[in-house]
Amino acid sequence: MSASFGIAVVIPVLRDAAELDTLLARLAVLRPEQVIVVSGSADAAVAASCRRHACEYVQTLPNRGAQLDAGARRARSAVLWFVHADAAVPDDALALITAAVESGAESGCFKFAFQGPPAWYKSALAWLVALRIRCGGMVYGDQGIFALRDVYAEAGGFAAAPLFEEVRLVRRLRARGTFRVLGRALGVATRRWERDGWLKRSLENRWLALRFALGGRPEALAARYRPLLRIDAKHEP
Repeated sequence: MSASFGIAVVIPVLRDAAELDTLLARLAVLRPEQVIVVSGSADAAVAASCRRHACEYVQTLPNRGAQLDAGARRARSAVLWFVHADAAVPDDALALITAAVESGAESGCFKFAFQGPPAWYKSALAWLVALRIRCGGMVYGDQGIFALRDVYAEAGGFAAAPLFEEVRLVRRLRARGTFRVLGRALGVATRRWERDGWLKRSLENRWLALRFALGGRPEALAARYRPLLRIDAKHEP
């Protein structure tokens, strides 16, 4: 189902060509007005995928916040939707965003859920994420944040940071009182949880978030985060 107004999808990527190709094939079915892929490096495979799916390819420095903002600045559409390359987007994503905006939402995100077969630990972690958000906690980029383009600009956009780039933006969007968590889930990739262990990865993520809340510099935290990726170092930070 196409939106009644334009939606631009912005996808930051760093050598994540296989996952990106899967997402672009899915978006080709949904048919948003624009798809803008912002690569943090010169990548022939990513560029080829963009040509194959007739979407825009932009190259910047490998800094996810700067990549997201560069994509937003190229967008012509009324609504911006920021999606990670390894996300599993729902079939009715554009219709849900459209309905939310038409009913007064200026920004929002999807529910958090893990991809793959159901499991009690996946459900438990998703429930904790939902509880955190209901209690005023942070919404992160893996939930597919969307915003009216003008509102995004007024809120100052993403910080040019390699980690926690969405925090300032989400706080400002929520302060407007028109941020909405949609009832449908966007599937989050499980590869790092499966590799590291579900408890260890979750605790490590919370520890990084706590250090950031206590004033840790994103650049220093990213230096800690990247070695944790180990075999996934080829993927986006």
